[in-house]
Amino acid sequence: MLDANMTIDGRAVSTDKRSEVLNPSNGEVVGTVPNGSRADLNAAVAAAQAAFKNWSQRPDHELASVCNDVVQKIQANSEELARLLTLEQGKPLNGLGSRWELGGAAAWAAATAELSLPPRVLQDNEAGRVELFRKPLGVVGSITPWNFPVMIAVWHVLPALRTGNTVVIKPSPHTPLATLRLVELLNEILPRGVLNSVSCDDISSNLGAAIAGDPLIRKIVFTGSCATGQKVMQSSAATMKRLTLELGGNDAGIVLPDVDPKEIAQGLFWGAFLNNGQTCAAMKRLYVHERVHDDVCEHLAAFARTVPMGDGMNESNLLGPIQNRMQFDKVARLVANAKRKGAVLVGGEPATGLFFPATLIAGLKNGDALVDEEQFGPALPIISFSDEEEAIRAANDSPNGLGGSVWSRDLDHARAVARRLDCGSAWINKHGAIQPNAPFGGVKASGIGVEFGEDGLREYTDPQVIFS
Repeated sequence: MLDANMTIDGRAVSTDKRSEVLNPSNGEVVGTVPNGSRADLNAAVAAAQAAFKNWSQRPDHELASVCNDVVQKIQANSEELARLLTLEQGKPLNGLGSRWELGGAAAWAAATAELSLPPRVLQDNEAGRVELFRKPLGVVGSITPWNFPVMIAVWHVLPALRTGNTVVIKPSPHTPLATLRLVELLNEILPRGVLNSVSCDDISSNLGAAIAGDPLIRKIVFTGSCATGQKVMQSSAATMKRLTLELGGNDAGIVLPDVDPKEIAQGLFWGAFLNNGQTCAAMKRLYVHERVHDDVCEHLAAFARTVPMGDGMNESNLLGPIQNRMQFDKVARLVANAKRKGAVLVGGEPATGLFFPATLIAGLKNGDALVDEEQFGPALPIISFSDEEEAIRAANDSPNGLGGSVWSRDLDHARAVARRLDCGSAWINKHGAIQPNAPFGGVKASGIGVEFGEDGLREYTDPQVIFS
């Protein structure tokens, strides 16, 4: 069991009151974390603000070098962090699980270290010289979710450090262990106060709300639900914070009639069930043309039956439990409702504890709860359509707009359909395949701003134009 600590101004900080962290596979306590107070947050922000003075003045090549050191530190400790992650989050060590997440975290850190925002000369003629500079903001507040704790922490922290900002990060109370340990490890190579962590149970103390309203924090980067994102935005308004909000998605996939159902079954499955469906950009609704509907259902269900589910520490498993009881109950409610209206192809019944088998339900339509609500779990509704225009309208009939996909052998036609989807990212013959050199973000209620690449890096800076 790990008794983790917060890191404030380079030092380990504990509290008298601590919260337990449970293993969702068996309900056992795997660690405890401090239940931090507003005073702890104030200390962390003060440390970050003090460190910003020198950190922000470092030359660009030095910031890049330190970020490369971060990559090495993550890689050197990836197995320890992966095991912590499996114990607290539930995802398997293997497959698209914890080791995969740590590999992705290192890859994103490396890609971010290579980015740069050099000054740009906008004009240099007899009328004068005009230059555009990007300046770091100051203290960045990071609030991370429980589905990809380490990877998303890296998505938040590395662009901030690379652009000369300092950070205070608060992980989800469901999955704080690996993140607190990551911050502890990175403080072995970072100057004091550059990266700080706070933790709480979100009940007796809600430091997330305090971060959003703190007048000394210049930017919030938040990944989570639409409802919480709205609260973050409201709390940030008074201090005019910069915001990057990556919120919920109810991504649609559209399968056109020219596909080979057997060929796409595995891609469809992992597009929907990556991380047990607990992924913002997972495919949450699948629209299949009536000509191939039955064959797609057959092959998708057949593949689902081959994927082993169980305790993530068992290296043969590829799916784990739902991470927490609240999310489990939501999935169970939506599936129970869907079973009254559609046909269960596979799964459909809760298993022991927080385990819920991969579930496919056909015969549903827009207006049914499992189609309209983001389930964020291992249940996929399959909707038959006869007309392409009908499918596009149904896919866009959502307040969310994070991602979408089109499945077809005709790539040109698939791209044309994808362009008509109301979403920030669209994929052809795959789903959710984000990468560090391409901006990622949502439209409509799925968020504000983007992450990754130079576009994401700019979100951690203010522009300054110098006229001479």
